[in-house]
Amino acid sequence: MISSKILVIEDEKRIREMIKEYLENSDFKVIEAADGNEGLEKFDIDDYSIVLLDVMLPTVDGWTVLREIRKKSDVPVIMLTARGEEYDKLFGFELGADDYIVKPFSPKELLARIKAIIKRSRKVSDLLNESNIFIYKDLKVNFESRKVNINEINVDMTPKE
Repeated sequence: MISSKILVIEDEKRIREMIKEYLENSDFKVIEAADGNEGLEKFDIDDYSIVLLDVMLPTVDGWTVLREIRKKSDVPVIMLTARGEEYDKLFGFELGADDYIVKPFSPKELLARIKAIIKRSRKVSDLLNESNIFIYKDLKVNFESRKVNINEINVDMTPKE
C-alpha cells in the first residue's frame, strides 16, 4: 500500500533517481520534476504529503518555488541543496521550509526526516476536520472565521491572538 505521495523537484537526474528508488522501496509514491516550472505545474495538479526541493534549479529557482508553494499550501517542504551556509538555511526557514538537508546526504537520514515530518503533519491535520475547525474538549477554534468558543461561548480576542 502506498503511504504517501512525494514531489521531488531536483535538476540532477542521478540524485532524483536515487531518491525515487529509495523512497519507492519504502512504499512512497514519487513524482519527479527536473526544474522549477515543472515542479510548480506538478504541484498544482495533485496533492502531496511532502515536497523535496532543490534550491539551485533551472527556469525558476527553489526559493521562488517555495514562495509560490507557501502562497497556496502548507504542505511540508524539505530543502535539498549543496548550499550549506547558515544564511542559506535561515533564509529557507524564513520562507517556510520545514527542514534543510545539505548535499551530499544519507538516504537513510532523508527517509527518517520525511517520515518524522509526515507523521507530525498528519497528527495536526487529524485535529482539523474538513471545515477547518479544531475541537478539543470544550474548546472550538474555527480557522476560517477566526472565532474561538469555550463551552459554546464566544471568546473575544485581538486580531493577533
